[in-house]
Amino acid sequence: MDIAQMIADMGGEALATLVVSMLPVVELRGAIPIGVGLGLPVWQAAVISMAGNILPAPFIIAFVRVVMDWLRQKSDRARRFVAWLEAKGTGKKADRVRQAEFWGLLMFVAIPLPGTGAWTGALIAALLNMRMSKALPPIVLGVLIAGLLVSLATAGILNVFF
Repeated sequence: MDIAQMIADMGGEALATLVVSMLPVVELRGAIPIGVGLGLPVWQAAVISMAGNILPAPFIIAFVRVVMDWLRQKSDRARRFVAWLEAKGTGKKADRVRQAEFWGLLMFVAIPLPGTGAWTGALIAALLNMRMSKALPPIVLGVLIAGLLVSLATAGILNVFF
């Protein structure tokens, strides 16, 4: 069964989980617990959340520079927002990613903490001019690892160890 069919069969809970997982900041860290809270089994919430979290990454990598250039021309407020995004995408975290490339981006995305994840990882990759073919594999793998960790925490399994 493909992901689209699974979402269609499950209805609103799956769609809500998918949409939340695609939001910046919240991403799958919030979507998996929300999906479970809406009544989805942990594994379904995880699969839907991981797919939804990965979906925006290629678009961010491909188009963020074009959007930033366009925003810079619109207003001072937009220019400040772009400067803030660039600072976030090229700061200390980005330096670590730049040095370790694949492994740095993978670890950055895989750690399910605020300020990390597929959105910021894709932004960093775009600002570091990483090719899509080099940026997507560690982002996808990082999302899968983060999804597993959040799923285990949501299911209470990590509580045994911590």
